[in-house]
Amino acid sequence: MFSRALAVLVAAALVPARQGPAPAPITVSAAVSLTDVLTAIADEYGHRGPGSVRFNFGASNVLARQIVDGAPVDVFISADDAQMDVVAAARLVKTGTRVPLLRNQLAVVVPNDRPRTFKGIRDLTDLAFKRIAIGDPAAVPAGVYAKQYLEGQGLWQALERRIVPASSVRAALSAVESGAADAAIVYRTDARLAPRATVAWVVSASEGPRIVYPAAIISTSSSPTESQRFLDYLRGDTATQTFERFGFAPVK
Repeated sequence: MFSRALAVLVAAALVPARQGPAPAPITVSAAVSLTDVLTAIADEYGHRGPGSVRFNFGASNVLARQIVDGAPVDVFISADDAQMDVVAAARLVKTGTRVPLLRNQLAVVVPNDRPRTFKGIRDLTDLAFKRIAIGDPAAVPAGVYAKQYLEGQGLWQALERRIVPASSVRAALSAVESGAADAAIVYRTDARLAPRATVAWVVSASEGPRIVYPAAIISTSSSPTESQRFLDYLRGDTATQTFERFGFAPVK
């Protein structure tokens, strides 16, 4: 079942261009790291008149499981291909609609009251970092990416005992903001929005994992036309400018 605490309804006051009732809102399940930017985009979308959107934000693995279990979703935007593959394996991705939508990068954040600038990722081996929060590397895409990166740098074994797995990338960020963790590896876009965390290191796109958010229409959607309209909007110039303003790199 959907978590009501995560559901966000963007109700647009519409003036339809044609006679008749406005289309019903479509339901978009999206990675929690997209909460702020998609809420802004949906507001723009509604004011332009095409329709309205209801969001269910959460960890991508949780959202994928909800869809496979029959949740009424029109569009899924995952933080990685693996969770979209889970939905595709259940034959729930509408043929021809899956597209790579966005790119992101990893960043290391530390609490504001302990600001620090890293010379490199190996600074995490400093014993001052007793608790390092990441998304659960067994399931959460951000955690999978973080583990992949640390393994590539030969640091995973050295840091594994200090890793604190979180239920989502936002939960890992919250652990740093609350002081429960000494550092966290999160998405660069999340780090930019954290008022009580400081960015210590940004993993360059060339050195870090290839982070891509795929999007697709769910084959059981009751509003495939409206869903395609919104997906097309997300790939258009207006939404692209908003994505870039929030730090995402659109995939063209």
